[in-house]
Amino acid sequence: MAAKSESAKYYASHPEARKKKQAYDKVLGARPEQVKKRTESNQKRAEAKKKGQNIQGKDYDHSVNRFVKSSVNRGRAGEGGRKKGSR
Repeated sequence: MAAKSESAKYYASHPEARKKKQAYDKVLGARPEQVKKRTESNQKRAEAKKKGQNIQGKDYDHSVNRFVKSSVNRGRAGEGGRKKGSR
């Protein structure tokens, strides 16, 4: 089992903060642009699987329009990821 991140430890030990974060995440995930990204990712993933591509452990990156390792896609330095137009 992977080690818990600092934020995961925090939310595990602070139920009121976890509840607030869950409420915010629900609103964030329902935004039209977020729903559009999610459906696009699901569609690209289904197409890639149909073509027989090996995409295990990869996420669709909307900035570069291709699949990249999930660790790269989620572990960007700075303020929560790559900014538009940086590549």
